[in-house]
Amino acid sequence: MNRFFAIIFLLIPSLVWAQTGSYTLGAKLAGSKAPAKAYLRYMANGTAKMDSAQLQNGVFSFKGTIDEPAEATLFIDKLGTGFSRTRPIAAMSLYLEPGTILLTSPDSLDNAVISGTPLNADYQKLSTMLRPVSGKMALLMKEYRALTPEQRKSKELEESMDKRYETIEGEQKKVKAQFIKENPASMVSLNALQRYDYAPEYAEVGPMFDGLSDALKNSKSGKEYAKLLSTLKATSIGAMAPEFMQADTSGKLVSLTAFRGKYVLIDFWASWCGPCRAENPNVVKNFHQYKDKNFTVLGVSLDRPNAREAWLKAIHKDGLDWTQVSDLKFWDNDVAKQYGIRSIPQNFLIAPDGKIVAKNIRGEELGKNLEKMLTAKP
Repeated sequence: MNRFFAIIFLLIPSLVWAQTGSYTLGAKLAGSKAPAKAYLRYMANGTAKMDSAQLQNGVFSFKGTIDEPAEATLFIDKLGTGFSRTRPIAAMSLYLEPGTILLTSPDSLDNAVISGTPLNADYQKLSTMLRPVSGKMALLMKEYRALTPEQRKSKELEESMDKRYETIEGEQKKVKAQFIKENPASMVSLNALQRYDYAPEYAEVGPMFDGLSDALKNSKSGKEYAKLLSTLKATSIGAMAPEFMQADTSGKLVSLTAFRGKYVLIDFWASWCGPCRAENPNVVKNFHQYKDKNFTVLGVSLDRPNAREAWLKAIHKDGLDWTQVSDLKFWDNDVAKQYGIRSIPQNFLIAPDGKIVAKNIRGEELGKNLEKMLTAKP
């Protein structure tokens, strides 16, 4: 956002996101031609909307009305045959808001520049700031896709790529934090905060939310994020782990309180979750290594309704010899919502006194934490 826009919207911050009206999205992608087709997807009042347009010499447009600014995804299908699970389609994000939105590129969406309205100017600014880091991430993903199945089995290679990923992810977070601080009245900042981390820490994101304009914090999205922050605060390191009760594989209710006096790892997973299943051998290893040292695991599965058999089969196949609970509500799992779980795998290490002492410790980090805590001299 330009400096004078920032000053104006700080004085009347509701102007950015409270306007309603008509929008026009005009685009020119040089080099793209028929039968290429463009698709525009966005949410309106909780309902997914999809519009399409034919490209004529790289030119296309969309027109419509919107009750409030919304994020949208623009897809370009070069073949014009529609979506396919086996064929990726180029996509980019933008904002639909009242006014004329302009999108231009010398070739493809990868090099597209979007302008014309305040939120899209903000989004373009953030995208430009992130571009160097995004390039690093794209190269890392390209390297990973080029690995053979045999190479992907290498633990050393996996750990190396994980470390590189974490480093790049850290760089991305720094850029987002800078943008949020510099643009406290922009909806783009709130959305960047919502996507700041897959498992955000309250101590990190709480102050950033506090720094946003009152209008943003009091918006519908702002209030929803404030609820998430409340959950994050209640499940932050040092807090008492929220109590819960859920049925185990035999239908018997199990409470977290029943584990008081032991170190317990609350492990959120699901039979359908590939990364969870990949991490399970590590959890099994540590469980058997420390189960006689006042440690256990409590699994909470986010398996789907009517997927009880898949859940039980995964428990048996992966050798998960500890208490497992689930209400089989998928992402609506009551415990998952109570702990603010938006992605899995995730875990919380609870001390004998019921306090959370560590979060999302996996791989070698899990073993190191358990060794430090369970072998420490009194």
